[in-house]
Amino acid sequence: MRIFLVLACCVVSILSGLLLARGGKSSETIPRNRAPLIGLSLDTLKEERWQADRDLFEKRIRSLGGELLVQSANSDDTRQIADVQALISRRVDALVIVPHNGAAMAKAVALAHEAGIPVLSYDRLITGCEVDLYMTFDNIKVGELQARYLVEKMPKRPLRLVRIYGSKTDNNALLFKQGQDNVLQPLIQKGEVEVVHEDWAQDWRPENAKKITNAALTRVGHTIDALLASNDGTAGGAIQALTEEGLAGKIPVTGQDAELAACQRIVNGTQAMTIYKPIARLATQAAEVAFKMARGKSIIAPGSIENGAGPVPSLLLDVVVVTPENMKETVIRDGFQPEAKVYQGTAGF
Repeated sequence: MRIFLVLACCVVSILSGLLLARGGKSSETIPRNRAPLIGLSLDTLKEERWQADRDLFEKRIRSLGGELLVQSANSDDTRQIADVQALISRRVDALVIVPHNGAAMAKAVALAHEAGIPVLSYDRLITGCEVDLYMTFDNIKVGELQARYLVEKMPKRPLRLVRIYGSKTDNNALLFKQGQDNVLQPLIQKGEVEVVHEDWAQDWRPENAKKITNAALTRVGHTIDALLASNDGTAGGAIQALTEEGLAGKIPVTGQDAELAACQRIVNGTQAMTIYKPIARLATQAAEVAFKMARGKSIIAPGSIENGAGPVPSLLLDVVVVTPENMKETVIRDGFQPEAKVYQGTAGF
């Protein structure tokens, strides 16, 4: 009978979704008179995107009555492990990690679990370990939308394409590429798309994307039809190289994150599109989930993603393509970017 009950419980759990259970503290371990303490370990704060995540996350945690400790590793794995150890020593009740290197941060998860602290992998997946929960956007869809935009915008065949991927240490970069491949590979096999140059931009740095674009221009000259950059930072680096060759605005360039500089490039015609990920929704929901985790509450996730050590309970949010035509109805309407700054220097501003 005991075995039957155990099996029955497992079936109910699977049908209901994956239940957060690993590494968590009991709610009784937090004194009623103490605010939950959440640790946030960031890969970097150099990019506008991550500054926004931090601020939104902190605002929601404080509104719930919790406290937040933030560490930024400046894209250094050793430093991020040390950051996590520091947060553990501060006795945080839940830990949120944006990994620089998803595989390297498996050690951080193990250290947290040894201390009885649950871990939320935020936006980037930590691999090779039992992460408690993963929250992000649909990153495969991001890549699909980027590639589909160029294929539909550019009727020329074969379409001569340069591809700039993100950092190899970021699992999201692999997912973006996977989504792009879903769209491009059938066309490549038909001879309708030709990838004339491709490379990975280490640490997502714009200067590395510029070098990749310069190498492509040296290799094939001005015969490039479109440039598939995986985020706005790499798009900016690529566009700088195109500007030096007098090609900015003549070659469509994709992006992602809807950064202010990218939105400005889009309305000015040097970048074709970006992907808007409603960061306010992700950061706010993640803060709410982390607060519950810190209180020892169970979290039900509707899906899962394999990370090499098994399925990770996952919550995925949707994304939106942003172009000059829908700029005002997306990032500006949501208050993500101010209209005056996006259109600064254009007619009417």
